[in-house]
Amino acid sequence: MAVRSRSDRGQAFPIYVVMVAGLLFLAFAFFAVGKASALRNGSQGAADAAALAAAQKARDNFGTGFYASLPTNMLDVFLNTPFAAPCYEASRLAAANDARRTSCYATPGHLRDRITVGVRGNKPVDSPVLPGSENKKAKAKATALIEFRCPNPKAVDFNSDGVQDLFIFTCRNGKILEIAPGSPPPWESVSRTLFDVRLVDQ
Repeated sequence: MAVRSRSDRGQAFPIYVVMVAGLLFLAFAFFAVGKASALRNGSQGAADAAALAAAQKARDNFGTGFYASLPTNMLDVFLNTPFAAPCYEASRLAAANDARRTSCYATPGHLRDRITVGVRGNKPVDSPVLPGSENKKAKAKATALIEFRCPNPKAVDFNSDGVQDLFIFTCRNGKILEIAPGSPPPWESVSRTLFDVRLVDQ
């Protein structure tokens, strides 16, 4: 029967130490990668929420000018006026999702504007196996589209006096909306029909 000498056991011990150290390093590395991925996903969620919130607030703020344009028959001109980017709303939603807004801007287009928001997460990766990760924070960006989906409204002048008494909007979602400039409905009841707000690829 072969008997392992004491010197053999002594030589094997450093190998075990190296193997255990390697496994621990890999475990920390996998944990760091997982944490970084989770933080990245969290920042992307914060960016999505911030962009949508800013776009929805921009749509809400659009009502007064929209209604004001109807009696003067300046609707087409008004609809080509760029949306303002309410970045304070983007900041609020970013903070609610444990992030900080780093950028916020609107990109105008014909009857469709984009609002883009960039954020940075508040929590660092902070892994002992990744140098510099104590200050590394996840970044993300998202863009929301505000699109007027009821083009070419029909104006009706019942009295032939040059004053538009009714606007009829036929929308791409199949809905028909009638607005009388003299007694317009609450903006909240029509804004979601007139304007679509959604996230889009950048």
